[in-house]
Amino acid sequence: MPPVERFLTGITTTGTPHLGNYVGAIRPAIAASRAAGTESFYFLADYHALIKVAEPERVQRSTLEIAAAWLACGLDPDRVWFYRQSDIPEIPELTWLLTCVAAKGLLNRAHAYKAAVDRNVAEGGDPDAGVTAGLFMYPVLMAADILMFNADRVPVGRDQVQHIEMARDIGARFNHLYGAHFTLPEAAIEEHVATLPGLDGRKMSKSYDNTIPLFAPRAELRKLIAGIVTDSREPGEPKDADTSNVFQLYQAFADPDETAAMRQAYADGIGWGEAKQKLFERIDAEVGPLRERYEVLVAHPSRIEEQLRHGAAKARAIAGPLLAKLREAVGLRSLASAASAASAASTSAAASSATAALPQFKQYRESDGRFYFKLLDGDGTLLLQSVAFASPKDAGATIAALKRDADAFDRHAGSVHVVDGVDRALATDALRRLREAA
Repeated sequence: MPPVERFLTGITTTGTPHLGNYVGAIRPAIAASRAAGTESFYFLADYHALIKVAEPERVQRSTLEIAAAWLACGLDPDRVWFYRQSDIPEIPELTWLLTCVAAKGLLNRAHAYKAAVDRNVAEGGDPDAGVTAGLFMYPVLMAADILMFNADRVPVGRDQVQHIEMARDIGARFNHLYGAHFTLPEAAIEEHVATLPGLDGRKMSKSYDNTIPLFAPRAELRKLIAGIVTDSREPGEPKDADTSNVFQLYQAFADPDETAAMRQAYADGIGWGEAKQKLFERIDAEVGPLRERYEVLVAHPSRIEEQLRHGAAKARAIAGPLLAKLREAVGLRSLASAASAASAASTSAAASSATAALPQFKQYRESDGRFYFKLLDGDGTLLLQSVAFASPKDAGATIAALKRDADAFDRHAGSVHVVDGVDRALATDALRRLREAA
């Protein structure tokens, strides 16, 4: 059976979903959640919202609207994990455990924090004016969201890749100190996902106040589309589809045949009024049925609350046992678990000695941007060296095979080799000791 790949997506509860959210995130994510061999986690990031919004009613209303939007668009809570971040108490506890290993220098380099500091400096003010600890610690909370469920891949835009890299760094540091507890995630950059233009031609964004709400009533949707900025070319004059905001929006909803027909209509000189009417009809044909479901859901918040609580119970069934292991790993243990202080000390000393003697794999990234690993004996002797891998996941999979299977060394001969001057028997013995310890 092929391995299951786990995806995780967070949706910050700070506003009303718009068409750009639907085309760029909701629609492709729901389609991906139906793929075989995947486990999908979708959460409402209401803790993250508190960093940006200090209006309680807005956070609550946004949580309702976003949850209703995903459910109306076809997300199946029985097939995926769909939960509210604040319903998982294990997440803030894990945030603290990760905070204790996260390097401040790493957090200093976070884009959002640096941008705030740079802006303050440019204005001649205190570098940290208006900067909250929440903004500074945002990457650690995000790391906890991801590592809590050992996500393999996190779909993000290019501006969010740094957060995934920071989650990897923090998780790797914890693994190094306390044992291999976390999968190190990879960013899944959706290159093909459309970015929709807004009413004024810029990227559709709440920041620009140029959005078209996903579930705007028909009359409002028609009015907003009529207000999309166009050029002054008259009916009958050929128009450039590739530079038209109206065409780009239409293309995001139309099938290939419809798109080709509209492109020809542009070449034939379709009037802007007619083009906008066709755009309205095409969007409403797809969104209309979803709007009806959305309105029913929003009118019954208790049903959504029930879904989210059910999702939280499913998520905590994973988070609870993992956090119990992490607490044990860092030393937050019951004093009654040891037979006596003396035997506990003796056991600890013996375990420390055994751990110190065990070989260790070290995974790292070189300046060429590729990923490598090496195997060191308990005394620090270098035994094995890998070739370059395109991704950390590929390197990690080879390490896992070497740890698990006695024949893996021969099967992966092209990926890893014994270091010059080292007897092969020493390397195979080191791998054997790792398997026995596991």
